[in-house]
Amino acid sequence: MRSDPAQRNRSGSPIVPDHTAVIPRHVAIVMDGNGRWANKRFLPRAVGHEQGVEALVRTVRACVQRGIPYLTVFAFSSENWRRPEDEVSKLMGLVLVAVSRYVERLAQEGVRIRIVGDREAVSEKVRASWHKAETATQHNSRLTLSVAFNYGGRWDIVQACQRALADGVPPAELTEARLGSYLALSHAPDPDLFIRTGGELRISNFLLWQAAYSELYFTDCLWPDFGDAELDAAIADFARRERRFGGVEPAASSISQGT
Repeated sequence: MRSDPAQRNRSGSPIVPDHTAVIPRHVAIVMDGNGRWANKRFLPRAVGHEQGVEALVRTVRACVQRGIPYLTVFAFSSENWRRPEDEVSKLMGLVLVAVSRYVERLAQEGVRIRIVGDREAVSEKVRASWHKAETATQHNSRLTLSVAFNYGGRWDIVQACQRALADGVPPAELTEARLGSYLALSHAPDPDLFIRTGGELRISNFLLWQAAYSELYFTDCLWPDFGDAELDAAIADFARRERRFGGVEPAASSISQGT
């Protein structure tokens, strides 16, 4: 199914009418541009990260309103430890603030929170906050928000192989599906739409396995400015794609089939 060309709202941004849109089942986002957003305003980078949290909350609600059941965001990569110690420390503190401020509200809206990534390197306090968020929302099913923190796509594949080996899976039985069950995002289908904000044209070690057939969408919009109009523009672009999954003729998407 393909949509008609997107209409425009008063600001000139595309709108996807509900009756024509192909809604992706799973959206993944590299939330890039917080620091540059702050620098453009001569503000500390920490302010950009704070505004990035606000943008995430807006986007979660927008996905709920549009009936998108899975959203995965790249919050902190395994390479981000190379950033200045002060910035990393403030990011960790922001995790605690975000859990305290928003988890209850998101829980009331039917959002389930899952943390994906290597938990060993973060403090016990941060791990406790993650546990609180996951426990408080574990029975929700309207939207699953997976937050990739201290995550890398290569790490994910390696840890999946290690776990499979530890479980004694014979080489002949290590199929794509079997290995996929060990990946950090095994609770979600592969992303249909992969969005990166901030103008960079790369996926930066995010969901390397899962994004094999994702539709990639890049925007110059810095993450703190991302909102409903930008999400709708990405969905409109996605709706115009013909997804072949390696075939010749357009494949019937699992989305349109409702599976």
